[in-house]
Amino acid sequence: MHYTGTIWRPPYEDASLLLEVTAGCTHHKCKFCTLYDDLPFSFRMSPLEDVEEDLKEARDLLGRQNRSITRTFLTGANPFVLKTDRLLAIAKLVRRYFPGNRTIGCFSRVTDIALKTDQELDDLRTAGYDSLTIGIETGDGEALDFMRKGYGPDDIIQQCCRLDETGIRYYFFYLTGISGAGRGVTGARQTAAVCNQLHPRLIGTSMLTVYPQSALAEEIQRGTWKEEGELEKYRELRTLVEELTIPVIFAALGASNAVPLWGALPQEKPNLLDKLDQIIETSKESDLRRYRENLPHL
Repeated sequence: MHYTGTIWRPPYEDASLLLEVTAGCTHHKCKFCTLYDDLPFSFRMSPLEDVEEDLKEARDLLGRQNRSITRTFLTGANPFVLKTDRLLAIAKLVRRYFPGNRTIGCFSRVTDIALKTDQELDDLRTAGYDSLTIGIETGDGEALDFMRKGYGPDDIIQQCCRLDETGIRYYFFYLTGISGAGRGVTGARQTAAVCNQLHPRLIGTSMLTVYPQSALAEEIQRGTWKEEGELEKYRELRTLVEELTIPVIFAALGASNAVPLWGALPQEKPNLLDKLDQIIETSKESDLRRYRENLPHL
């Protein structure tokens, strides 16, 4: 298989066929991100010949194991940036080698959706593209601007409303701590205000971990940004859960979360809030900080 560098996927894509169609990120400017620093380039598009070769290899291997595939996840930071014709060609190849494949997912930036017309989004949905994973990070416009995300809260709302209208489902990822010290609760409220206007199937959360090679670490050294404390991050997370009014799965399952959390809102909101209260009341800042400092990567 043509895998390049570290392959990242969301936890819920664990049963999906992982198919590389891009490597790296087209944006590659976010101050906190170090995920693709192991690549000698910012972004690369896989030749269709490589994609087809990987599909053949996967079909032969899984066939010998009597395993079937119903979902494929395209790897790379944001494969949805690819032109519609190429995404449709990839879908056609997937169907050729895995006729039972029903859906295709991938990471997408908010700006990638904006590149597609309404008709193109409809064509992609018909071809099986569904359940995109979008790292919105936050609904805090000030934080998005500082971190150089390349979009604002209104863009999140506008583009995800287009997905809603087309019928393409999507997952959000929220980055706890991105608003900085003293602004976590504000950022959580602003994020809930954005999410409550939309229909994500899931809101997954990661906790910001500042690595020394990141541009954000340089901002901290210059004194232009201050990291939230670990307990403040959990107060922020509690505010997000409390403020969400939409039906959605809430999941804090990745390694960056010292304490795994999962629940369906609104049914399990009281239980989640109780768990978060227990963390806040009983955990020591030093223990949570030690966990953060020993985290090798997200």
